Amino acid sequence: MRKKTFAAAALLAAATLTLSACSSGDEGGSPVTMVSEEAGSDRAATVLDQPFEKPDLVLTDTRGKQYDLRKETAGKPTLIYFGYTNCPDVCPLTMNNIAVAKKQLPKAEQDELQVVFVTTDPERDTPSALGKWLKGIDPQVVGLSGDFDTIQAGARTLGISIDPPKKEKGKIVSTHGTQVVAFSPKNDAGYVLYGEDATVDDYTKDLPKLVKGETP
Repeated sequence: MRKKTFAAAALLAAATLTLSACSSGDEGGSPVTMVSEEAGSDRAATVLDQPFEKPDLVLTDTRGKQYDLRKETAGKPTLIYFGYTNCPDVCPLTMNNIAVAKKQLPKAEQDELQVVFVTTDPERDTPSALGKWLKGIDPQVVGLSGDFDTIQAGARTLGISIDPPKKEKGKIVSTHGTQVVAFSPKNDAGYVLYGEDATVDDYTKDLPKLVKGETP
């Protein structure tokens, strides 16, 4: 399995370099994506020697209910990804890769695994919009929306950069880190990080271990 252990400080510096700027035209224009990755991004899994603390986020789920991330996912294997539904490629690809790999797990482990998608574009990604989008990927995924500043601060604790969506040449552009962070059910710490290069095969190989809190 492709992996590397980093010191937390070095990881934080590197992780913030992985950004994806996705845009979608207001009037149905062609989507544009610009991706900048850190050097050595061919590694799928980065095992952290100093794990991240789970973000203290209280947002709104797709049912319009308050969702306390730490409380709801306590003691459960959890994957967290920050993205948005209007992203033309990176976000849906990442979520579909995870969904396909998840289906390879036994049913009990599928139910145990918590996959959380936090929007970086809460103005457009209402709970209803998130629900419709995620239904076509994996209805079990928890979709969260809320105040942008709160979301941005939560992502920052994981070394993930998010910029407010902005309009450029008639298109709405959202720039955000593309990392997926895996949290252990043993101590709720984020101990494995995946870049956007992670494939279905990578997740398929690793999820059985992640569900148990083991190192992939």
